[in-house]
Formats: sequence, structure tokens, C-alpha cells
Amino acid sequence: MSVARLLWSPELLTYDFGPGHPMAPARLDLTMRLVEAFGLPDEPTLEVVRIPPSSDELVRTVHDGDYVTAVQSADRTGEPDLARGLGTEDDPIFSGMHEAASRLVSASVDAAEAIWTGAAEHGLNIAGGMHHARRGAASGFCIYNDAAAAVQRLLDLGAQRVAYVDLDAHHGDGVESIFWDDPRVLTVSVHQDGHSLFPGTGNPADTGGKRADCTAVNVALPPRTDSARWLRAVDAVLPLVLREFRPDVIVSQHGTDAHGNDPMADLNVGIDAQLMAASWVHGLAHELCEGRWVALGGGGYAVVDVVPLVWTALVAEAAHVPIAPAAPLPAAWQTAVEEMSGLSPATMLGRGAVEWRPWSEGYDPSDAVDRAVLATRRHVFPGLGLDPFLD
Repeated sequence: MSVARLLWSPELLTYDFGPGHPMAPARLDLTMRLVEAFGLPDEPTLEVVRIPPSSDELVRTVHDGDYVTAVQSADRTGEPDLARGLGTEDDPIFSGMHEAASRLVSASVDAAEAIWTGAAEHGLNIAGGMHHARRGAASGFCIYNDAAAAVQRLLDLGAQRVAYVDLDAHHGDGVESIFWDDPRVLTVSVHQDGHSLFPGTGNPADTGGKRADCTAVNVALPPRTDSARWLRAVDAVLPLVLREFRPDVIVSQHGTDAHGNDPMADLNVGIDAQLMAASWVHGLAHELCEGRWVALGGGGYAVVDVVPLVWTALVAEAAHVPIAPAAPLPAAWQTAVEEMSGLSPATMLGRGAVEWRPWSEGYDPSDAVDRAVLATRRHVFPGLGLDPFLD
């Protein structure tokens, strides 16, 4: 059994909405170049596996059949279907769209199957994390919801409880909606408040359907939340609800767009904080799930100076060969970035350790982040048997 299984194939770069679209395939290209520059594929704890063939049947496990047919039709004809979110500014139609989006699903499902069957301890799909797609519509750069498909596959294979953790700046609305009324799935999303950012959802009072109350956990943070307060918010909610839920598997989404340099959100969470949170998720997988962990990419539009750094470090974390904070970036990768983009690349992986204050040190009613955290805890913790103030 390998420690970490990374799904990768150059065909993943065909998920391409065209020039000028924020979801640039270059972010994946640069990530894999950095993974290779650090020598991670040579580590005995990491195997890099090609993407298995895509399957319409697999896509239909989380999407309506008529929606899949609509995607295929739009792909073939180029005609928009605005009612289903196809052909919009966010989700323009491109040739090969159905196959490219299906491939993301296959990769995430393969990662899920590998960790459930014991072929690997951790599974990775940095191209995945398309968390906005709903059962019957595209949304927010997401055609098919590979994250939901991975969760569903785990349930179909026999998992009794699956925890989905979303650290993207945007609310993980698609995954939440698909499992809204399923008590077997806990969704935890730490995101910028929907009053100030797409998709406008993720209120702390939204806690799940009638049959699954308190299985949707939403931490809605104010704009400009920084690294220390973001870590405080994650720590104040995530470990407690996961320990109470006792998942068999953790599936996590690691969109990097909470970073202060990202053009698509208004948070200010540095690389080091994002990597610390990823290490927490990793640790919780070992504590609660015998290591069963699927880690996905997601949003992230600072293509040169953030996305490749965070996701390369995520791969290293999953392979149990973490890269030291503030480690110098390989010179060959820096040269490739300059040649590809004309931009000056980062020279170090982050800046080092982040100082932050745990929730256990006390609630500050004057702090907007603390108020946001307490709102989540008040709505969810009592239903889980936890005290909003003390736990």
C-alpha cells in the first residue's frame, strides 16, 4: 500500500474555459512542475497514477441524467443552456467540455476507491474540488461535482459516515446541497460570508435538512480575515465537530483563494496558514479514520505565486514528506515560471510559522471573526451535544 496516491495526467489541462478565464490550466501545469522540481514523484511514499477512463454512469451518481445530456448537447452544438448554467460568463462552453469535466470526476472517485480499498492511505486530485456544481446545473466554474462524486462513491462502497471539509474562500454550496438531507455526510465549510461573496450562501443558520440537522456546518467569515483569525476559526469548529461525528473517511477541498493575493475573494490568509490547516485535516484523518483521507484542489486564481506552492506542499504533506515552512523554491521552477508567464515567481514557500490564539483562550465579543465563529457554534454545537461556549 502506498501512503499517497496522486491522480495526474496532462489531459486534465483540457478543462479550459478559454483565454482570460480565471480557471487557467496553467495553475495545474505549474503545480505539477513544482511537484517534480521538489522530487516528490521519486519519494517511495508517493505514487503518481494516470486518470482512469471517464464514465457517464459515474457522473450520474450525483447529477441528474437530463443535466448530463444537456452538457453533452452543449458540448456538441456550442449552444448555451442558461437554465442549467451552461454558456454563462462563469461557465462558457468549450469543445470537449463533457469529457474534460468527467475526467475530474474519475480522478476523485479513483482516489476515494483507493483509500477505501486500502490501495493507498491518502488520495489526491489537485485538479478536482469543483464544489459549486449542483445536481442539475453548472455553477462557479464547475461543470460536474467531483467532490460530491467521491463522497457518494465512498457511501456506495460501505462508508457509514463521510466528512467533507471545505477550506475554499467560497462556500461549498454544491456538495452541501447534494447531501443536504443525508445524515451520513457531514459538510464543514469555512468561507467568506455569502453577503459579500459568491455564491451568496453558507449562513451559519443553514445546518442541514430535516433528516440531517446539524450535518451542515458553515463558518461565514468577514472580509479581510487574516491568517491568525482564520486559523482560530478553523480550530474553534473543525476538530470538535469531526470528533463528535466520528467519520470513516475525510474528503477535503483545499481551494487557495482565501489568500490575500487572490483576485476572486477578500480574505487575507497566507500560504503558511493554509498549509497548517491542511496538516490539521491530515492529523484528524489519522486520529479518526485510520488515515483515510481524500484531498482535492478547488478554487485559486493567483496562478503563479500561490496555487502551485500550496498544492505542492499539500502533496508533500499527504506523502508524509512535508516541505519546511519558508523553504526555498527550486531555481529550475522559478526559471520555468518566468519563461511561461513573464512574471517574477516567489522564491520561498511561505514565510514561516503563524502565531494565532486558540479559541480555548477565550471569546472576544469585539472581534468580528469571533462573533462569526460563535454564530456557527450556537447553531450547530447544541445539536451535536457540544457547548457553544465551553467545548
